[in-house]
Amino acid sequence: MRRTLERAGVADPAWYEVPKSRKAPAEVQRALEAGADLLFVWGGDGIVQRCIDTVAGSEVALAIVPAGTSNLLARNLGIPMDIGEAVAVGLHGARRRLDVGRFNKERFAVMAGVGIDAAMIRDADGALKDRLGRAAYVLTGLKNLRAEPVGAEITVDGVHWFSGESTCVLIGNVGGLFGGIEVFSDASPDDGQLEVGVVTADGVGQWARTVAKTVVSTAEMSPFVQVAKARSVKIKLDRKVLYELDGGDRTKTKSFKVKVEPAAITICVPHS
Repeated sequence: MRRTLERAGVADPAWYEVPKSRKAPAEVQRALEAGADLLFVWGGDGIVQRCIDTVAGSEVALAIVPAGTSNLLARNLGIPMDIGEAVAVGLHGARRRLDVGRFNKERFAVMAGVGIDAAMIRDADGALKDRLGRAAYVLTGLKNLRAEPVGAEITVDGVHWFSGESTCVLIGNVGGLFGGIEVFSDASPDDGQLEVGVVTADGVGQWARTVAKTVVSTAEMSPFVQVAKARSVKIKLDRKVLYELDGGDRTKTKSFKVKVEPAAITICVPHS
């Protein structure tokens, strides 16, 4: 990365290293106070999310250099996995204004979720993910398929939309997950809306049917999936469950609100 920057005439960039993604906001703030107008984020979706949360609403551009397990935002935006090519996109690519979602007080750019996906991410994090990479999510996902459903009441744009038992609730800003699977086939990160999906599949058999339908067609074609577009979402659950933002697990919650913040961030992307 340093060599690529130097060849482009950036010989002495400001450099901030963090041991964990949750330490990133303080360093990003330092960079902003120092006058940075282009911020390269070298890492996975977790650190990208923390940086986006900090710079949203500003004119600072983010350039993603993918170095995580899934790199979902980079893949959805067509950003190369090669370091040199990704840096070149940051220096010479197009600038695109994207929406973000705001989950209570924290922003995300890919997805927020409660239920099985959050438990899967929690169980995969650490040594298992370091050893197996994306396969860790498959193993922990299978482990959590028998999790007890949670009762959910969901309001979309002020209108009651869903009431019942669910095993997973996803709110997405983009459509693709790892492996090329499109969860929200009609998602766009700059349309001023979020995608809401509720999965009611319970047990291995129903989840297998849901995944199969998603792979060969779209998730919304499954009888165990309901989807909608929303500018705001309000969810109440019958008990506290884990939630996740852009692949990073968080503490348990029983109720939350999510709103879209249109054109909140600038991301460097390849020229179309």
